[in-house]
Amino acid sequence: MKERVVLYPGMGMGHLVPTVELAKLFLCDGLAVTVLVVDPPFKGRSDDDSFIAAAAAAHPSLSFHHLPISLPPNPPTDPVILMFDILRQGATHLRAVLKSLSETSAVRALVVDFFCTEALDVATEVGIPSYIFFSSSAANLAYFIYLPIHHSADPGNLKDLGDAPVNFPGLRPIPASHLPAQVQDRNDECYKRLLFHFERLPRFDGILINTFESLEPRAVTALRDGACLPDRPMTPAYCIGPLIADRRGSGGKEKHECITWLDSQPKASVVFLCFGSAGSFSVEQLKEMATGLERSGQRFLWVVRAPRNEDPSGMSKPDLEAILPEGFLGRTKLRGLVVMSWAPQVEVLAHEAVGAFVTHCGWNSTLEGLCAGMPLIGWPLYAEQRMNKVMLVEELRLAVAVEGYDKGVVSAAEVEAKVRWVMESEGGRELRKRATGMAAKAKEAWGDGGSSQAAWVEFVKVLKSGGNGASK
Repeated sequence: MKERVVLYPGMGMGHLVPTVELAKLFLCDGLAVTVLVVDPPFKGRSDDDSFIAAAAAAHPSLSFHHLPISLPPNPPTDPVILMFDILRQGATHLRAVLKSLSETSAVRALVVDFFCTEALDVATEVGIPSYIFFSSSAANLAYFIYLPIHHSADPGNLKDLGDAPVNFPGLRPIPASHLPAQVQDRNDECYKRLLFHFERLPRFDGILINTFESLEPRAVTALRDGACLPDRPMTPAYCIGPLIADRRGSGGKEKHECITWLDSQPKASVVFLCFGSAGSFSVEQLKEMATGLERSGQRFLWVVRAPRNEDPSGMSKPDLEAILPEGFLGRTKLRGLVVMSWAPQVEVLAHEAVGAFVTHCGWNSTLEGLCAGMPLIGWPLYAEQRMNKVMLVEELRLAVAVEGYDKGVVSAAEVEAKVRWVMESEGGRELRKRATGMAAKAKEAWGDGGSSQAAWVEFVKVLKSGGNGASK
């Protein structure tokens, strides 16, 4: 029978893309892969469907199975709670899916997103080893694993600490205000849901992390030594990153207009601004960004989405003339390009014309920027992005952050200053050198004898022997 692995990612492209990269690793080791997909209960962008179709067409042993979802009559209004409910409902179909797949293949493991830990009960029941795929940083994983212990030991709310540092064992102190909003108030329903998932993480047979050891040595040590879980044994953690899409670009498809434009720009001269699949700004902020870019005098490639209050779905193309300063597009057309909604980010970052990356500090984008050797300008928006910013700026010194990202609106003067600093100053040149060095380390991680390659070999060996029997 064909050996198979089943992957159950969270919702959205930010979870799906690294999951497909993980699937490719399994395929290289001769295992078939089935990815379980939970469709959002509302009309979403076609990005997911086209991405899935392309991945399935490129890899015959990779299949996608859509789990049926039906909403209750009165679904929660909080989108995070709604996501949890949808993923939990998806987990109720796992038993039937695993049983069906087991009739034609030997299912070696169930690998799930850290928002899908209800799957642990099903995997235990049917006797299939279960693993977590943590698609963010090792530092975030260590914080989250320790949070249930902190919850039991400290009755207070993290939100009451403001910018005071939170000290978790083995990790760099982080301002409480920079933890995700959903974990700052213990009375919040999101907090309770997250605590449930975080407490279950160490019960899995192992955790695959999309990072590499030389990027996060402190956090990796905290995980392996059990500093973040002092009351019981820590499940094995395998750092197998960076898992990012390849840089070959369009693969025969028509070249994107922004790549054609970059081909005509000088080397390392363009500032690339992109804020993920869900990042958007108010019209006021967009105009400040535009003014700052114009005043900086730098070349730029800017991906702009419609303001969220005008398009909650994120589907429509923005009216650039309406949301940007009057005359901006005309005045900057010789040195700037504004792209609506989407650009091939990995291909852009790999282009020799790009010299800096203004990013929301989402982990996928962070890894893509680091692997390309880009100096980063951090502009965190939501979720764990502020945590990533702290690590990138203060610990790794691979980024600078815009001032005011947490105050509502970042001024045009600040945008201009940070862009100029990275592109023109000696400090910016030093930042670029460090970024180039980290890119080399990222490449080494998956080179012969590299740490990520070794971790993957070890994991596959455990997988094919039937799992490690971690305590459930």
